[in-house]
Order: sequence, then C-alpha cells, then structure tokens
Amino acid sequence: MENNLPIHLQEVIFGSSDRALSKKIAKLEKQGLIVKLAPRLYTGKLEEEPETIIRRNILNILGRLFPGAILSHRSALEFRPTSSNQIFLTYSYTKKNELPGITVRFLKGKGPIEGDNLISGQLYASQRARAFLENLQNSRKSGADSKTLTRADIERRLEQIVRVNGEEALNKLRDQAGVVAQELGMEKEYERLDKIISALLTTHSSKVLTNPLALARAFGMPYDPQRYELFSILFSDLQQHEYRRLEEKNSDLKAFRNFAFYESYFSNYIEGTVFEIAEARQIIETQKPIPTRDQDSHDILGTYKIVSNKKEMSTVPDTADELMKVLQYRHSILLSARTDKKPGEFKDKNNYAGQTAFVDKDLVRGTLAKGFEFYRALEVPFARAAYIMFLVSEVHPFLDGNGRIARIMMNAELVAAGLSKIIIPNVFRDDYILTLRKLTRKADSNPYIRMLSKAQLFSSNIFGDSLNELQEKLERSNAFLLPEEAQLRVIGDDS
Repeated sequence: MENNLPIHLQEVIFGSSDRALSKKIAKLEKQGLIVKLAPRLYTGKLEEEPETIIRRNILNILGRLFPGAILSHRSALEFRPTSSNQIFLTYSYTKKNELPGITVRFLKGKGPIEGDNLISGQLYASQRARAFLENLQNSRKSGADSKTLTRADIERRLEQIVRVNGEEALNKLRDQAGVVAQELGMEKEYERLDKIISALLTTHSSKVLTNPLALARAFGMPYDPQRYELFSILFSDLQQHEYRRLEEKNSDLKAFRNFAFYESYFSNYIEGTVFEIAEARQIIETQKPIPTRDQDSHDILGTYKIVSNKKEMSTVPDTADELMKVLQYRHSILLSARTDKKPGEFKDKNNYAGQTAFVDKDLVRGTLAKGFEFYRALEVPFARAAYIMFLVSEVHPFLDGNGRIARIMMNAELVAAGLSKIIIPNVFRDDYILTLRKLTRKADSNPYIRMLSKAQLFSSNIFGDSLNELQEKLERSNAFLLPEEAQLRVIGDDS
C-alpha cells in the first residue's frame, strides 16, 4: 500500500495539522527528497511532471483537500477533466482553484443528498438524476469551459439509456429526477429533462430534440451508433479504390442458371448445409427435397429460386423502405420451409456469433435505414455490392439465413450492373469469415475489400455452357477443397 511507504517515496503527500508530521514534511522538502505540487500537497516522485501526478490522482486529491465537495455537472457524467483541463465541483462557495495541469471550478450549491455517491475520501459525485438536472442549467460559457454538456450530448446519453436498458430505465430516471428537483429547487431543469425524455419516448413533440440519435428514436427509427460508425469507415475506404470491371460471361439464361446452381451450393455450404454435388443437382433438377433432409433441401431450393431468377437478381433498392421490403421478400422465399425461423420477418430476439452480438432487434429497421444513406451515395457497382453485403451481415436482421441473404443482396448489385457475380467457395471460407470479423472487431475494411476483389476475379472465370464445364473449372480452382487442404486458385481464360 502507498501509505505504508516511507513518506518521501509516496506519490501524493498531504500537508498535516500534526506539528511533528508537518516538521518532517518541511525537512524532507528542504533536503530535496520531496517537492511541493500545490498548497498542502507534495510528492516524492521527483522524476515525473507535476501535471501527470495530479491528473492520475485527481479524485483522491480532491477528496482529501475539499471534504464534502461533489463532483458535479458535466464532471459527474464524464468523470475526467474537460479538454481545457477543467473539473467542476459543487461546494460551499464559488471559486477557481489552480492545480498543476487542472483548474478546479467550485460552484456554490447544496452538499450531498441521499443517492449521491461517495467515491474517494470525502469526495462525492452527483447521482445520475442530479447530474442530468445540473447539466440542464444555463451556462455562461461554452465548449470545454462550460460547466454543462451540450444539449445534443445530453440527448445522446439519454437515448443510450433507453436503447440499452429500455423505456423503464428512462422512466425510472425521470422519477428520480423529480424527487431530486424538489429537494434542490431545480424545477425548471426538471421541466427541460421531462420534455426530452417524453420526446424520446414519443409522448412529446420531437421539436425539442437536436441530437441525430435522439431524433431517430423520436421518429420511431432508433439505430446502432457503433455500427453506423463502422459503416462510415467501410464507405470511406470503398471510395479510395478503383475496381476492375469484370463483365458477366454467363450472360444467356442457361449459363446464368448453371452459375446460380453453384452459387446456391456454396452459399449454403458456408452456413453448414452440406450436400454432395450430385445430391444438390438432384434437388434442383427434380425440384424435390431429399426426404431425410427436407429443410436443408428447401434451403438449397430457396436460394436457387432467387439467384437463378435474372429479373429478381436485377432488382436493387432505391429507398430504405424498398431495401427492407426486398430483404423480407427474399428471406420469405429462402427459408420458406423453416417456419420456426419466421421467414420474411425481422428477428424478434437478439442473435450472436461467438462473442459478437449483432444489432439489437429493436434497432434493426433504424440501422438498416441509417446504413442505407452510405449505400445510396456509392456509385461504383462493386463498391455498392461490397457495402450492402456487409450492411446486411452486420445487422443480421433475421433469426436465420442472414449470410445467404447478404450474399444474395451483394450479387444482385452486380447482376443489375451486368458484372460477374461472386461465389465464396469452400476453400475460401476462412478468408471470407476472417476478413468480415476483422472489419467488425477492428474496423479494418481493406482485407475485406481485397478478399471480395479476389473472389470476384476467381468467379469471373467460372463460365461455360454446362454444369460439368463449370464444375471442371471449379475443381481446377480448388473450390471444393477445405481451407486447410489448399488455397484458392484464380484460373485464367486460357488455363
């Protein structure tokens, strides 16, 4: 423990009214073993800058030097100094106190009340309801010098409460704020808070709101802000590249459907619906499921029914509403045999992949609509295809079938532009999954873009007049092998 160290080795040393200890501190300072940081405050860490020591120990220092003070206003929500190095305390007077690297702004007000939190020594922090009321006070200063957060930031924080913990949590905060307002005489601030919360819960006009997230919730379309930021990164990175225009070589209907067979086969294989090629061909040719694998067979049939339909695969959305309708329609076909997965309906419970949580069920529509803004701004077909595939995959709007739907949406963009569709073969599965994961977890989109570019180049050379001809090219590409057995080969036209 720090306090068990000899005084001159302690990081923070407080002045004392004890005469013996005070004389000892004075002697150590005279010997150069400790240095003074501020009145009644010393350190034995001579090699570090005073500002660094103060910042690292600020809560402990405030609790010892100003007992009964309350970390309040914006500081009670941020718990750190502002960008202009200010921290705000409610105390028995209004004053400014300078510490190395930090300005402590004291605001005269009532001391701790029931519900305020003791955090260090005798330093308290305003309970959340009190902090929101304090931040709705008028402030003479702006920016980092203001004692209050901006109105937009307050709205953002309130929206986060309802997004993460639901309406009940926000109503509970409002009830607590009502009690606090009565005790502190903050009725005007409570009225402002009540209007914001009512707008967020759509029981009051949305005109009082300014934050985009809060406005989206008020209009019934709340979205996932972290995913929106991720979509922004992908959008920006997609704009930085030039993409090779790979024309569709399977242009006549027979060739288009032949390619669609393997597109369906591999898209299901990735999701664990594994058939032998001969079995899959039998399902498609007879349009009948294998009796012992009825639902799996219908997955193959459903996927093929969509991807072999050139008119359907030339349909791309012009609006966010159309995006959602297209997604639901295609999903209803894809999973028509799996009624327990609610084909054509957005998920009613949250889904996960390992430790990754996809977009909350209540944020699906809003996140798709918000993400559509970037899709609409992309001009290059390959970029739109790569973007919409990730958008759907990351939102995961359905209980099942999300990967297949995402790849269908991707290829529809390419078909509409007359470009080669993309197959993700067995051998390329790990590249596909790992680059998606890297984009999700590390916001690194370039491996994902490179992966899809390679997959399209490979796919553009899979063409021919018969299924057997396509299969021969796929075999030479190592497409049917597993990732641990081989690597994907991109064969040329003359190979």
